Amino acid sequence: MGSAAFIRFSSRTVGAALLLVGFSASLALNLPGHLEYDSVVQLLEGRTGAYSNWHPPIMAWMLGVGDAIVPGASLFVVFDTTLAYAALLSLFWLTPRPSWTAVAATAVALCLPQLLLFQGIVWKDILFADACLAGFVCMAHAAARWERRPVRLTLLAASALLLALAALTRQNGLLIIPCAAGAVAAVSWRCDAQTARAARAVLCAAGFAGACAIVGLIGNAALQGRVVAPRAQAEMTAKAQVYDIVGMLKARPGLPLDLLSVHAPQLAGLIRSGGPQRYSPATIDPLDDWSPLGQAVAKSEAAVGDQWLALVVHHPLDYLAVRARVFAWLALSQHPSECALYTVGVDGPAPQMAALGLKPRMNRRDEWLDDYAGRFVGIGFLHPAFALIAAASAVVMVRRKRPADLVMIGLLVATALYVASFFIISIACEYRYLYLVDLASIAAVIYVFASSRDVVPPSALRGSGVTVRSSSCNSRRSRPTATTAR
Repeated sequence: MGSAAFIRFSSRTVGAALLLVGFSASLALNLPGHLEYDSVVQLLEGRTGAYSNWHPPIMAWMLGVGDAIVPGASLFVVFDTTLAYAALLSLFWLTPRPSWTAVAATAVALCLPQLLLFQGIVWKDILFADACLAGFVCMAHAAARWERRPVRLTLLAASALLLALAALTRQNGLLIIPCAAGAVAAVSWRCDAQTARAARAVLCAAGFAGACAIVGLIGNAALQGRVVAPRAQAEMTAKAQVYDIVGMLKARPGLPLDLLSVHAPQLAGLIRSGGPQRYSPATIDPLDDWSPLGQAVAKSEAAVGDQWLALVVHHPLDYLAVRARVFAWLALSQHPSECALYTVGVDGPAPQMAALGLKPRMNRRDEWLDDYAGRFVGIGFLHPAFALIAAASAVVMVRRKRPADLVMIGLLVATALYVASFFIISIACEYRYLYLVDLASIAAVIYVFASSRDVVPPSALRGSGVTVRSSSCNSRRSRPTATTAR
């Protein structure tokens, strides 16, 4: 008998294969996508080319582009899923010798709804998280190849485009840009020549932030030309302020509403008589669905803003207490039965569904996905658990300080800043709002495990006659080099 032939698979090959299988499974299970109220509205806006501005119009525009090629949201789902899985796949090429622990972490991550289901849901929050992750991963590859100028500039340009897309996708997405610019500065400081490196770091950061700003401003200007409800953002802000006012009034019924009583007495009366009963830290919807309140707010936006500011200035502790409670409902994942976790199938407002030619959908595949995701309620839909994973990954990277580490730390800092902004702006505890926490944590832990063999701890070689050179900024020399002392 001839000797048996064995094929040796590298960790990179197996990790890549797992991600390709996960990518295929996600598309097979989710296409043509899951849509709910917001998704249906944005798809119709994309098809008609008239944007309401209740949501950032980039989402509607992208849906419209895909819908013009293949009716529906299928191409948008393919784009979203490709962005996320490609970013995770490329992490195995950020290191010369990926470890097998990264393969194990990838296998676990692929079983979670955050990758298998969420990528098929047509939500701006998924697009934002995917674009943010892909942008920082492109930057990490640039950091690992910093001395190869053409490659570095190409990757940084791709990063700027992706991060500008992320910033256009969510109103508070702009917060990631300073973090990205800071990461570029940190890598430049680490990798560029010692001479005038501070100036070079500042110039690199300014240039990157400027590129993101230019792309974002041009994109926003082009999209705003198709907005048919320019006052939507102002109305949304006023409703969010009323939400805070009602929350403070529920906690302290005797709170004065002097400015509203003078300039908008009808609104003040509605807030006092019916607001507290409809208030919930879980969501603004009961107040938003109360049409008399909405009509009164639309007539008194300036008075609402003045009253809100007066209460924040003169009763800051009441304001902070209300915001802390709303933020806790969102961030701590303690109320899965009252906070929307995910959606499957197709459902939305009847007029928009009819205009799109859509019918409600909940087929056997959707039912299976619903049952599958439901098994993770209470154990998998936990932002605090993912935040702890991110924090542990950050500690490892801070200690190593490799160029790509600095960028991935920037991703986690951007995520933390993005989450913190919801202390002020949160109006509902929907899980999707902080989806970036989960996705960034998954990417960080895969990256940390993948690169764990790149740096040999000096303590492990102490007294062995071997010295260790620090990791290089050049990808061609990033493999740790041990030199026997002569």
